[in-house]
Parts: sequence; structure tokens; C-alpha cells
Amino acid sequence: MTTLGWLGVAAALLSLERICYVWAAHHPASFRAACAHPGLVRFGGPVEILERLFYLFKAIQGFVFVGWWWLFGDGSLRPAGATQGVLAAGATLVGIGQVLNFAVFHRLGRVGVFYGNRFGHAVPWRTGFPFSVVRHPQYTGTVLSIWGLFVMARFPEPDWALVPALETLYYIVGSRLESGADDDVVRAGQPARRAVLVERDAETDHVLDDDGVGGAEIAAE
Repeated sequence: MTTLGWLGVAAALLSLERICYVWAAHHPASFRAACAHPGLVRFGGPVEILERLFYLFKAIQGFVFVGWWWLFGDGSLRPAGATQGVLAAGATLVGIGQVLNFAVFHRLGRVGVFYGNRFGHAVPWRTGFPFSVVRHPQYTGTVLSIWGLFVMARFPEPDWALVPALETLYYIVGSRLESGADDDVVRAGQPARRAVLVERDAETDHVLDDDGVGGAEIAAE
């Protein structure tokens, strides 16, 4: 199979995650109904099932990445350009990305990260770090981590940027679609049922009114 063919296989497998999250964001009632299926209800509610799917999608993502490295590394997972500079650059990207990811989980908690606001949970919107740095810190962190991994594993081979570029496109499209769902929630008045927390400094959270003004990203990775 050609490089383009393998990229198509990767695109199909990696798209499953984005499709699922857009479904949950835009059609929470449909997702909740699916979670009520007798075969799924024992795993919990929509938030718990989405969390389980998150780990499944990470496993698929890892399989695609390692499979790509093995395939284009001629059956070896040894880094293609294993110089200290390349490894350091890749590790730096991964490190920054993971700081953003862990900060999002710390700020929002599992219910906030896994679309709890779509399923009726009260989720505070926050504007402190990492939301004060980038609009979509979780997605930004994930994309930086992916680029870092491929820098370490495949740079400077011709294929090194293909999967990271594909994932970047997916995360950009996903963030835009899910942001559109956030707008729908605001227009529907749902944020009026939850408090909005704005962090003005590292020590103090100031509670504002319930008019839906806030800045937190609520989305799975």
C-alpha cells in the first residue's frame, strides 16, 4: 500500500474520536439515549461512558501512531533522527502539551472535561490558567504532544509530518464544531443554571452572576 493509502487508514481510525465528540456535543439527547441501551447502562451515565470512550480512543490513537512508526521504520521503532537536539525539541513539545492537558483536567474535573454541561451537570466556567493562555488548551496540548512524539520518532523522514498534520486538522475542525455547540448552549439559556467562576489571580476566585459569561473549554481531548 502507498503512503497515501496508509494515511487514509489512519484518517479513518482517528476520525472515530472526533465524530463521537461532535455527536455528544451537538446531540446530547441522542448520545444519552444510546448510553441508556441495556448493554451500556451498566457502565454508567453519559459522562462515565464518554470517559471510557476517551480511553478507548487514546488506545486507538496509540495503535495508529506506533503502527505508523513501525511501518515506515521498516519494522523498527528506533527513532529515525535520534540526535540530542531532535529528541530535546520533541520532548519539549510533549512536555508543554501535557502541562496544558493536566491543567485542564485539574481546573474542570472529569465531569467538566467529558461534556458534563451537555448532560445537565453544573460545570463552572473558568478563565484562569490554562484558559488564560490559549482558547482551547486541551486540544492545543494534545496537538503539541503529537507533533513532539513524531519529531522524536520520525523526523527528518519524509513521512514525519503527515499524521501530525492530519491530527491538527481534525482538532481544529473539532474545536470549531464543538465551539458551535457551546454557542447553542448559551443561546438556550443553560448557563443561567450554573455559576460562573472567573479566576483573577492564583489565590482568589470571584463568583460572578449567572448570565453565562465565562471562558472555559469543556471538551474531551
